[in-house]
Amino acid sequence: MNKTKIIDMKFLGRLKHTIILNTCDYLKENPTIKSLILGISGGIDSAIVSVLAKEAVLMMKRDYYGNRDIKLIGRSYPMTSNTDEELKRSTALGELICNDFDVMTLQGSYTELLHSMTQNKLFDYNRIDSMSELVRKGNIKARIRMIYLYDLAQANNGLVLSTDNYSEYLLGFWTLHGDVGDFGMLQNLWKTEVYMLANFCYRQCQYSELKQLAKALKACIDAVPTDGLGITKSDFDQFGDVKSYQEIDQILIKMLNSGYGSFIFDGEVPEVLKRYERTKFKRENPFNISRETLTEGT
Repeated sequence: MNKTKIIDMKFLGRLKHTIILNTCDYLKENPTIKSLILGISGGIDSAIVSVLAKEAVLMMKRDYYGNRDIKLIGRSYPMTSNTDEELKRSTALGELICNDFDVMTLQGSYTELLHSMTQNKLFDYNRIDSMSELVRKGNIKARIRMIYLYDLAQANNGLVLSTDNYSEYLLGFWTLHGDVGDFGMLQNLWKTEVYMLANFCYRQCQYSELKQLAKALKACIDAVPTDGLGITKSDFDQFGDVKSYQEIDQILIKMLNSGYGSFIFDGEVPEVLKRYERTKFKRENPFNISRETLTEGT
């Protein structure tokens, strides 16, 4: 798929089918996988992944895929930084889609770990509300959630599904060793395309017997995008003077097509691209010294 442009809407059906088929092919090649594990936040990314995963699970019951019974296990792991609306959306979707869904608050685990780290003076409570401290605490929350998801996967011979997309990848809008899974359905889709695909699935549900699912999915599509970690009230508060992911994607696509220098000549470099540069280390993680370097001169 060409990453330097947004997919045409007329190909959304094909895109959806491709994601589901590739998921099933992966499961066919890995017969020891018995379940798909998904953290459902109430946001659009985990919502569309849950819908696609459900269809893949149903397709795995076909003869071609060995009539396999793959469980879709979903969890909502709220903390005090999550709103009641986020919990309501995640619960509505999880109960409709998953074979096994539960809400398990991790606030106690987070508070206990944070207290332990504070005792060891890793946090300076004089700067408790600074952006740096909020990000640090957000990272802890994301990593705690991933510990629980991977433990659930281990207990159920499961595969943890990623909910990341290409826009957030380029922006470094994710936590290293945190909100990253084993299998990415959306990893190479722009966030604009995620919205397009989610609306496509919504319309399919709306004009079928899946009216309740359509309602739950639409609530996630319409929600203000947020990291759910209590850092800011919306994603855009962290990206400078932008109001939508469509705007963000167009900036990133222009950069990929024309280079970073095209913005310098136009005037001030957007905060989106400054963030892209600042988070380069994430996209290179882990950085390993090459074999050639290590053995040079030996």
